[in-house]
Amino acid sequence: MFQKVGKRVISSFSAVPYTLGYIGRIFKSSFSFIKKMKAARKIIVMQLLFTFIEALSIIVVLSAALGSALYIIGYSFLLSVGQTSLIYNLITVIVMQELGPVLVAFVVTARSATAIATELAGMVTSHQIESLVSYGIDPINYLVVPRFIGVTLSVFFLNLYFAFCGMLGPAFIAQFVSPVAASGYVSNLLQTVSVMTIVISVIKSLVFGMIISITATYYGFNVERASTEIPIAGIQAVTKSFLGIILADVVIVILSLML
Repeated sequence: MFQKVGKRVISSFSAVPYTLGYIGRIFKSSFSFIKKMKAARKIIVMQLLFTFIEALSIIVVLSAALGSALYIIGYSFLLSVGQTSLIYNLITVIVMQELGPVLVAFVVTARSATAIATELAGMVTSHQIESLVSYGIDPINYLVVPRFIGVTLSVFFLNLYFAFCGMLGPAFIAQFVSPVAASGYVSNLLQTVSVMTIVISVIKSLVFGMIISITATYYGFNVERASTEIPIAGIQAVTKSFLGIILADVVIVILSLML
């Protein structure tokens, strides 16, 4: 038993140099991507279409429902303790800074991480990657970097969209709960939005997008020859992305509290 655990730990650490090199290669190639690989830019457009545009309907429903639920439940509770003015801080912190970026990242992971991992895994098992290499095309530049940029930008824009819909959605609910509060809802809400809240939200969205894209492409390439490994790559991409998002969120929250 101890031998099996030891072998698993050793094999995990042996993959660290390769993983770090893979991540470094992606960042390095991303900086020079704008000046070359015009053909791969179409992949970015398609990735934005699938990850960003097609997810807007899901995000608007999720964000509006979350913001409205927070307003209804939070306003009722705060009214009982005479602190109804804190409802704006509650919505701002939860929707924009904390829960919003995580939910957006989870939606993108569920939709795009599996698709990217299985697509790349299928290309590996069908020898398409070898064909690209034989023609002198770098798979990192042509396949990984466009998806890395596309997913990261998609999570960033979806997070902004989520915050907008989630914070303004309760304005309609406020008309029924308290018309007096509804009249000044937007102005009071904007007063609670601080620069730090916006910065943390943006940082989370960018970091989460990087985690999703890097994890999905990594496990997509990390298959051998069997086609049965393709669904396994998709499952690993999703589970490891979820884990990475949660850990990154904890780290960012701790660092923000220390500042």
